[in-house]
Formats: sequence, C-alpha cells, structure tokens
Amino acid sequence: MTHGGRSPVRTAAWAAGVAAEDLVAARLATAGWAILAQRIRAGRGELDIVAVDPGPPRELVIVEVRWRRRRDFGLPEESLDHRKRAHLRASMGRLYADGLPNGVALPRLPLRCDLVVVEPGDRIRHHRHVAL
Repeated sequence: MTHGGRSPVRTAAWAAGVAAEDLVAARLATAGWAILAQRIRAGRGELDIVAVDPGPPRELVIVEVRWRRRRDFGLPEESLDHRKRAHLRASMGRLYADGLPNGVALPRLPLRCDLVVVEPGDRIRHHRHVAL
C-alpha cells in the first residue's frame, strides 16, 4: 500500500493482512485452484488474489480477503461495503482491459468475485459469488 507516492507503509496490520492473503492463496492452491496473481494493482485499486477455480464449472475468480483480529466493529463480512464493492468493480474492469501485470493472459472464463474471511486461529469462511 502506498500513500501519496511515498514508499510503502508497512505496519503490523499490513503484515497480518498479507499473511492472511498468503494463507488463503495456499489453501486455494491446495484445493486445486490455479493462483494467477496476488496483490496486483488494477487501476487505482488492488486485487488480493486472481485465480482459476477448477469447478465445475471452471471460473476466473477475484478473491477479496478480509482479515480481522476482533469483532468489536462487526463481522468482517460487513466491511465489504458499497464503496469497497465499487472499487472492486472498477479494478475488475481494469484487469480485463489491461491484463495481468506479469504478462500472463487472462483465461477466457466466466468471472466471479468471492469473499474469504480469515479470523484468529486461521479460521476461514469462503463466500462464493459475492454480489457486486
């Protein structure tokens, strides 16, 4: 994450978020998913994980990872508000327009967005087909 063009800000919360994304990517890969990219810039936003779910049916999936240490401010699922959904839609559009930054072509598959929540103890909840 960058702020105003300065060098990346790396805090304990940022590191925990990266660890959660890595955990989710590893679990998806173990389940047979092909991880195409992680933490990629797409326009002004970032996509946590871009992967292919082997299905059936095979689908290109944008995975939004939410990590929370506590539930003081509600469930992690509630943090995917209308603003974040709009940013995800815009980033998904940029991904289709620009492709992956590492030069890998996007497979021509149906697209969906999933939400994966990670809580303490590596408890994971995977919500498929999140409405954007």
